Amino acid sequence: MERIVFLDRETLAPQIALRRPGFAHQLREYSRTAPEQVVERLQGATIAITNKVALREAQLRELPDLRLIAVAATGTDCIDKAWCSAQGIAVCNIRGYAVSTVPEHTFALILALRRSLVPYRREVLAGRWQRAGQFCFFDHPIADLAGARLGIVGRGVLGRQVAALGRAFGMDVIFAARKEATSDVSGCVAWDRFLATSDVITLHAPLTPQTRGLISMAEFRAMRRRPLLINTARGGLVNEADLTTALDQGLIAGAGFDVSVAEPPAADSPLLRIAARDNVILTPHVAWASDQAQQALADQLIGHLENFVAGSPSNLIEAAA
Repeated sequence: MERIVFLDRETLAPQIALRRPGFAHQLREYSRTAPEQVVERLQGATIAITNKVALREAQLRELPDLRLIAVAATGTDCIDKAWCSAQGIAVCNIRGYAVSTVPEHTFALILALRRSLVPYRREVLAGRWQRAGQFCFFDHPIADLAGARLGIVGRGVLGRQVAALGRAFGMDVIFAARKEATSDVSGCVAWDRFLATSDVITLHAPLTPQTRGLISMAEFRAMRRRPLLINTARGGLVNEADLTTALDQGLIAGAGFDVSVAEPPAADSPLLRIAARDNVILTPHVAWASDQAQQALADQLIGHLENFVAGSPSNLIEAAA
């Protein structure tokens, strides 16, 4: 009988159904788990489910019964994959479930910022429309998407779907080449030209040692068109202190972020200090979280457990991933 422990069930909304696996098992769910509770709660478990609770070598070495770690998300940076590989612990993740929800949230941020929806709503609630003296007022800039250049970092399934939505709006879509590329390669635009010619830049790349701090002061200074910067991927891709400086100096037109380096961010974090600005929208890591996407995630998660127990594991992650 498999003993399954879900360490942070609260990372899925309460209305999302988590069906029981079709094999003999015991399942224990915890709403959330603190780091110091991990070892105790996973004692005797053969399968661990985690979304954001970290499982590192110091904890894993005390869990000899563990055979599978199922990450209830796409990102697996919370798992010590090298240790798992060396000890024969399988690691799997969720893929392809957010193909609609993340791109739609990305464009919600883009549209709201390009059309100044946040400040216009605030002005209406404050009575500015009544004081305008005519049928409309023009206190904040409004810009169309049609004809603007959409620069996308990341050419995976999410990046490609964002590109499809951008083209539907009439945008000129380009993908970024790797940072070290000095010329266009494989349909991607050289990094410097990508930064200099994009009107909107949106990030859809994983957080790795190579992408951490991908957008910092040097990149902001290279953004000649003062683009919007959208991040629905990982907080660590952007240096948050430099983001504040870039906004202060007018190097970018605005920022739409669904992620932060630390989640939740500290009250005095760079993102929360700028969150009330008219040209900033900060949402609490919910781009992925439509009901439809969450249910697809939950169904896929249980499917991975069943595949593993049946001897046909799916979505396995290698140590170098």
